[in-house]
Amino acid sequence: MSQGQLILLSLALLLVIPAAAEQPTDYALEISNSEQQLLARFPIQQGNWCMHWKHSVTGIAVQDCYRTENQQMLLDHSWQPDFAAGLGHFEGRGTMTSHPEGGYLIKDINEPVAENRFWLRAGAKTVGHTLVSADQRLNLSQMAAGQRLQIRLITDTQPDN
Repeated sequence: MSQGQLILLSLALLLVIPAAAEQPTDYALEISNSEQQLLARFPIQQGNWCMHWKHSVTGIAVQDCYRTENQQMLLDHSWQPDFAAGLGHFEGRGTMTSHPEGGYLIKDINEPVAENRFWLRAGAKTVGHTLVSADQRLNLSQMAAGQRLQIRLITDTQPDN
């Protein structure tokens, strides 16, 4: 290969490699029951998603939001209109500020979720555990109220067939 061809190849690689590195990885959440049966696959936009739900006693709306960084699921922030049982801020776990719509925003939690999965007992339909990402929603309480569910982050780099 001539020196000119090597230079052209090098320039071509410099153009291709950053473009490939910038392509977003597609993420999804897989929801399985306690028998490990897949119940749903929920695509998430740019690795970001939230769990919206209502406190089972007070009925206040809560939002726990997650992000994906280096293919690791992290609890990013939580909006809690009130500190009902089981809610609140813990010293050393994020920063608490006032939320513009009322209540408290606990931000910068940055807590890794072990093995990119966690278990959730889906609340009653009135609790409405709902996955939200961009304009997509999946109500887990309507799908499996009272059931123990595993929420697992997966990366999907394969095109759909």
